[in-house]
Amino acid sequence: MELYKEFSFDSAHFLPNVPAGHKCAHMHGHTYYVKILLEGPLDPHLGWVVDFADVKNAWKPLEKILDHKMLNDIPGLENPTAEIIAVWIWDRLKPQLPLLKSIEVKETPTTGVIYNGK
Repeated sequence: MELYKEFSFDSAHFLPNVPAGHKCAHMHGHTYYVKILLEGPLDPHLGWVVDFADVKNAWKPLEKILDHKMLNDIPGLENPTAEIIAVWIWDRLKPQLPLLKSIEVKETPTTGVIYNGK
């Protein structure tokens, strides 16, 4: 069974490696939406795969690092594309959430990435 929990955070960033004149070379901000998807067996006694509170508790320290911050200043996010943000989040959540299946990061309502650890 799959389950998910969604979160959001607001941050500024710029992309240092894009060609000259690219609009993303300038500092700008997004409200990022993150979906944490887990997959595992349904516990017959508890009636869930993972306690949603465990997912929230794993996310909260990352939210403190990311929310209302300049992403380029965070180690590992010097070039903070949605793809790199997804990998960064995965690397920090996977040890705490072994049933993690994928991370989805949306930087606009119609633009995002899905990373499954591969």
